[in-house]
Amino acid sequence: MKKTEILSHVDHTQLKAYASWEDIVQLCKEAIELKTASVCVPPCYISKIREAFGNQVRICTVVGFPLGYSVTEAKVAEVKTALKDGADEIDMVVNLCDVKNRDYAAVEAEIQKLREAAGDHILKVIIETCYLTDEEKTELCRIVTAAGADYIKTSTGFGTAGAEPKDIALFKEHIGPSVKIKAAGGIRSAEAMEEFLKAGCDRIGSSSAANI
Repeated sequence: MKKTEILSHVDHTQLKAYASWEDIVQLCKEAIELKTASVCVPPCYISKIREAFGNQVRICTVVGFPLGYSVTEAKVAEVKTALKDGADEIDMVVNLCDVKNRDYAAVEAEIQKLREAAGDHILKVIIETCYLTDEEKTELCRIVTAAGADYIKTSTGFGTAGAEPKDIALFKEHIGPSVKIKAAGGIRSAEAMEEFLKAGCDRIGSSSAANI
């Protein structure tokens, strides 16, 4: 694959806790130059990016990040505020406590509420594969599909491990036809990005787009 094609699938990411405005400006300038799919940034920078760069970049942000156990009402408020500030896409983290308690009805209900709050905007669901069994991943594929999310995403990048090809294969087997796949976490080279795209991913989350 050409690097331009690879980059068109990348959410160029800067989510470090200490990310400065200078870091975000550099990220956005790189995204514009490289024509990445979006920038993925902390919610506190959305309105500043929109003011500084207008519609030159698509803005993706995170909700319930990185641990996922915020209450649903807080996550809904995060989504609404992010969209008001100018976000185009939402990457939410599931409540892993509910997953581990096998309260799958609560997980699905929460995603549905965020789906409603996001409206026509893209909603990606981060399930943090490094903490899950294959049985839990399979169940979450069903839930993400039933709740109407646009993407299932492997990882926050803050867990004990990131994206792995075996999880992409599992997703492909169990998600519905309307759900796409985003791989994130530890993907730092053009070769790795291409591997995940060829495996069936539509998006790649990476902070290394400028390095390829």
